[in-house]
Amino acid sequence: MPPKSGSGKGSWKRPRPDRVRRIRDRLRETYGRPRNSPHHDPVHELILTILSQNTNDRNRDVAYAALRDRFPDWASIRDAPAATVVETIRHGGLANQKGPRIQRVLGLLGQDFDLGWLPEAPRHEAIEFLTGLPGVGRKTAACVMIFSFDHPEIPVDTHVFRVGGRLGLFRIKASFEEAHDEMIAVTDPADAFELHMNLISHGRAVCRPVPRCEVCELRRLCPYRRAVV
Repeated sequence: MPPKSGSGKGSWKRPRPDRVRRIRDRLRETYGRPRNSPHHDPVHELILTILSQNTNDRNRDVAYAALRDRFPDWASIRDAPAATVVETIRHGGLANQKGPRIQRVLGLLGQDFDLGWLPEAPRHEAIEFLTGLPGVGRKTAACVMIFSFDHPEIPVDTHVFRVGGRLGLFRIKASFEEAHDEMIAVTDPADAFELHMNLISHGRAVCRPVPRCEVCELRRLCPYRRAVV
């Protein structure tokens, strides 16, 4: 039996696969079918995602570009004075926390910064290794695995968390950890990247903090809308 748990109004149960496919198909009709192009550079993804924490994509990208322009390689970033790294990524926000964090992470990756073993490792070992790094949570670990290697993870950012909770893909009051587990449980591995990207698109365009339910193509599939109407 699917797990059940209270969600404020009534009880939640894990959605059936056919319901998840209907959500996938409706999102596909609206936003298309994005395709993944894994870049096989997990250290790049790891540092980029750390820089993305608590900031927008533009600030993240500016900070990352500044870091790579100033330093010739990962070892140079690891070994630089902490104040230099912090100043370099200042535009990305929270630089005083992110700079030392990046240096600590790079220091734990070994002399050759080789993470090429991750896609061959059992999933739980890869995720446990990544989340054991300083400041790396499930979202960052999932980003590394799906964008680097096309492994079926669904990073739960604020958009996926908001939209997925409203659609009942996980409990609306779930923790981010639980939300990651449930998204993996309910999603066909072949659909992971597509669903991740389209949930983000929907969260940005329609299912905002103040949702635009009147124009939502998913409104007939949405328990949140039924609860508030």
